[in-house]
Amino acid sequence: MQELYKILGVSEEASLEEIELSYKTLKEKYSKERFLEGEKGNQAAKNLTLLENAYQEIIALKRADEDKDYKEIEKLIRNGDLAGAQAKLDDVTTRDGNWHYLQSVVFYKKNWINESKKQLEIAMSKEPKNKKFSDAYTKLNEKIAYNQTQFNSGSATPPRQEAEPQQQMGGTAMDGCCSWCATMCCMNMCLNMCCQC
Repeated sequence: MQELYKILGVSEEASLEEIELSYKTLKEKYSKERFLEGEKGNQAAKNLTLLENAYQEIIALKRADEDKDYKEIEKLIRNGDLAGAQAKLDDVTTRDGNWHYLQSVVFYKKNWINESKKQLEIAMSKEPKNKKFSDAYTKLNEKIAYNQTQFNSGSATPPRQEAEPQQQMGGTAMDGCCSWCATMCCMNMCLNMCCQC
């Protein structure tokens, strides 16, 4: 395996982008050199063949690893573990169309619709012919349009707002308690005044 990376002139930790860049550079070099006279031309032709084989094998292995990671991420999303899915996504070094699609799904599940839409747009720009991405984008836009129509007609429940900091800290319960105490104090004072008359 190490030999394959050596042929491509990259380390085993190299990303797909680095591998592809090195491959293109070396392919261009060897493609020109193979027309040289004598041994230099023969060696360049051999190097070109070795380069092609090494590249194809490494890419297949890298894609298999990514597919495995993506399947794990999909499983985490299905199980509702969005934090785990996000952590796994953050660990993936290559941000291809599938990565952006899965990031879109995580954002959608968090109800971050605009961010979800942006990620789908990036996924489609990376893989314009991917039907899964375009179908998801169409459905998302239909949902956005439907929600907007419902909201404008007044038949939709307004989106849930985040609680104010005082409510998050138990402020609502405390407000109710204080209000009740104040009411009781006022009633007590009124009764005391009434009884003295």
